[in-house]
Amino acid sequence: MGVNIKSKLQYLFRFSETQVIITMSIVVGLGTAFGAIFFIKLIEYFREIFFGYSEKVMTTLVGTFSYWTPLIPMAGALIVGPIVYRFAVEARGHGVPEVMDAVARKGGIIRARVALAKAVASAICIGSGGSAGREGPIVQIGSAIGSGIGQLFKMSGSRVKILVGCGAAAGISAVFNAPIAGVIFSLEIILGDFAIKTFSPVLLSSVVASVVTRTFLGDHPAFNVPDYSLVSAAEIPLYMILGGLCGGVAVLFTKTLSSFETLFDKIKMQPMLKPALGGLILGIIGVYFPQVFADGYETIRLTLYGNMMVWLMLILIFLKIIATSLTLGSGNSGGIFAPSLFIGAVTGGTFGYFMHLLLPSITATAGAYALVGMAALVAGTTHAPITALLIIFEMTGDYRIILPLMVAVVFSTLVARKIFEPSIYTVKLIRRGIFLKAGKDTAILQASKVSEVMDRDFETIPTNMPLVKIMETIESSKETNFVVIDRQGRFVGTLSLQHILGIITQHTLDYLVIAKDIASTDYVTVCPDDDLEIAQKRFALSDCSFIPVVNRDDPS
Repeated sequence: MGVNIKSKLQYLFRFSETQVIITMSIVVGLGTAFGAIFFIKLIEYFREIFFGYSEKVMTTLVGTFSYWTPLIPMAGALIVGPIVYRFAVEARGHGVPEVMDAVARKGGIIRARVALAKAVASAICIGSGGSAGREGPIVQIGSAIGSGIGQLFKMSGSRVKILVGCGAAAGISAVFNAPIAGVIFSLEIILGDFAIKTFSPVLLSSVVASVVTRTFLGDHPAFNVPDYSLVSAAEIPLYMILGGLCGGVAVLFTKTLSSFETLFDKIKMQPMLKPALGGLILGIIGVYFPQVFADGYETIRLTLYGNMMVWLMLILIFLKIIATSLTLGSGNSGGIFAPSLFIGAVTGGTFGYFMHLLLPSITATAGAYALVGMAALVAGTTHAPITALLIIFEMTGDYRIILPLMVAVVFSTLVARKIFEPSIYTVKLIRRGIFLKAGKDTAILQASKVSEVMDRDFETIPTNMPLVKIMETIESSKETNFVVIDRQGRFVGTLSLQHILGIITQHTLDYLVIAKDIASTDYVTVCPDDDLEIAQKRFALSDCSFIPVVNRDDPS
């Protein structure tokens, strides 16, 4: 059926493959936008049920909010558990790793039911106070919509992957009113591909989603912030330090979440009841620190305006990490982006408070550091500094503090990667034995040897061949890269067309200059038994279009 629909459309309208993917990207953008609107309204609906109507009833029955608070996240989790484990187990956790895995190893195939399961489960989780955000769910929802459309029209694996990326970009664009960041997030994290054939449809989806959601939900930034700017050039080193600090906190968050996932996997109880256990413990924390509930946007706003006590901000750094790890580690459904913003805000706010206390004449107030901390923490957890920079800029609409943001996200990413290489997304996949890099499954590269793909049919040039003869050889050959060998057939060096063209302008004595004189000895090599991941890394280190394969025991 899907094949017939696609064939008839192409026959009737004479669409090229490019036109089809562009058209489908617009459809994905529309579908994801309405999916995002549905998801946002669903969160509000469940929040009213769990903390609105239920609060009034329970206050009347029990007399005080604190006594029954722990039961709210637990009640929500009791509903989430069966949805996740009986309907779509992919909806468990924060969702983005599952999308990355689908793109890297499954041709972009995501079950259609995941979109609905993720939307309902995450809305219940966040609405009942679960410490999670909207980013993971909407990325998975949008990606499932894109994958579903691609599968419906029986598109190739590469095209389905692009539509998955379109859905991810559209989701970020719709939920956070950040179309540029949505595009970069998809290309940087989900697809690992910035090619124009990928960029164009992803961009269109993001724009369409943004236009639709702005029409229905309004055009306003997620956070209205005071007029912050760089007070003094002397602040730049402080923002570097803040970036490094946020990188360390990001690693703490990543490792804590991973540890809680491992811990709950080991607990011997019915899997669908584990989210309720996490919800109960979260609820107990929430009795004393209700700021840890849900996405924490109100606490972020208070921090940005400098209206949070420093001791509370300091405590909330660690409590939010624990709360989010309990929520997602136990199997509840939600994203890590909002918690990262929260943790970054209170980390930056705490740092900024003390810096302004010590250096009031050259530093901005704590709110400015909270804003920068938000971007830095996101960069440290996701290892996506460009996305972090752009999304904070678009969520706040404030360009004046862009320089501190740029400095902080770079240092945060560098420090986080130095301490702990995996991101908060890839660490979950690594626990499953899946190793991704730039959107690709490195396990495939590790399983393949250089000997399986190396070219054995190559042209050689003897060391004593004059330059004029070398030029004649090149002109008559289809190759542009050559191996220089001596009389015994031993490897001496390499010659490329580009290298030779740079030399002939310097030499007029063509018969006095021989191959041995101009052969490049500044090269990297691989051995036949090396895996392709090693070869890929060597290519990245070299400035060559080919790498010689040599014997490990005798490199010549």
